[in-house]
Amino acid sequence: MSQISYKDAGVDIDAGNSFVENIKPLVKSTKVPGVLGGIGSFAGAFELPKGFNEPVMLAATDGVGTKLKLAIDSGIHNTVGIDLVAMCVNDLICNFATPSFFLDYYATGKLDVEIATNVVAGIAEGCRQSECALIGGETAEMPGMYSEDDYDLAGFAVGVAEKSEMDRVSLVKAGHKLIALPSSGLHSNGFSLARKVLLEKMGMKFEDEFEGKPLIETLLTPTNIYVKTFKALKDEIVAMAHITGGGIVENLPRVLPENLMAEVNKDAIRVLPIFELIAQHVDRDEMFRAFNMGVGMILVVDEANVEKVLVTAEGSYLIGEIKEGERRVEMV
Repeated sequence: MSQISYKDAGVDIDAGNSFVENIKPLVKSTKVPGVLGGIGSFAGAFELPKGFNEPVMLAATDGVGTKLKLAIDSGIHNTVGIDLVAMCVNDLICNFATPSFFLDYYATGKLDVEIATNVVAGIAEGCRQSECALIGGETAEMPGMYSEDDYDLAGFAVGVAEKSEMDRVSLVKAGHKLIALPSSGLHSNGFSLARKVLLEKMGMKFEDEFEGKPLIETLLTPTNIYVKTFKALKDEIVAMAHITGGGIVENLPRVLPENLMAEVNKDAIRVLPIFELIAQHVDRDEMFRAFNMGVGMILVVDEANVEKVLVTAEGSYLIGEIKEGERRVEMV
């Protein structure tokens, strides 16, 4: 009777071991103070940072969504890892947590060591931009669950905040100004709609020229990471809203008290060309619910600190202010 191996069933342990060897230098490149030990143990270890009176650990998890489909179909795998980190750490800083470490989950139908290494190279780059450490992860080869060419990603970021600094909503007052930090493009939201419009409705191809480069390069532009801006301006920021799925109209209210509204000047928003292209076939209000429209993060700032923020945060600009009224965003 013939014997069946795990590899015959679709899982290649040797490929997994080769992948681990490939990513060891990538993981090492993200090391920051606080990391204990290295890759290969059953769990990653990180020493709780000193200097906090009442340290609170915060965690955030996210994925990249159907942007992965574009990476898979185009064969460009070295940027979606940056998106993965960005979607997690940009959430952490909205609660005034400084990112400490990151873990990833990579699931695929058949492990391609080169593709997986490129993905983790992007994750490592995202961690370096965030000044946090990649201390662990999991790779799952699951034939029958995914097709051979498919993979999925999930990320997990942990940071530390001072307990007294976490409640930002109670600090928001009428008269505070709203400052936009520009996005790099679609970031990691709205890709199902973008693909429907651009690739199906308009019949565009990855190689079609858009704004002087192939369309796929614009679509796969990595999500901006705002950690360094947060660190540089922490004392000048009242609150922060990460503009992800739901756009400005659904994310900005998350930092508002019940008795205050945000008035946003729609004409002040520097809408990126990719959104103007998609808007040819999508209602404007739907655009503002599905996409960031060029605004990746909104800062709530006291008027006295506006000038310093605008000078320090590259590309930032005023888009509105906080006013008395029922908790909502009003686009004017």
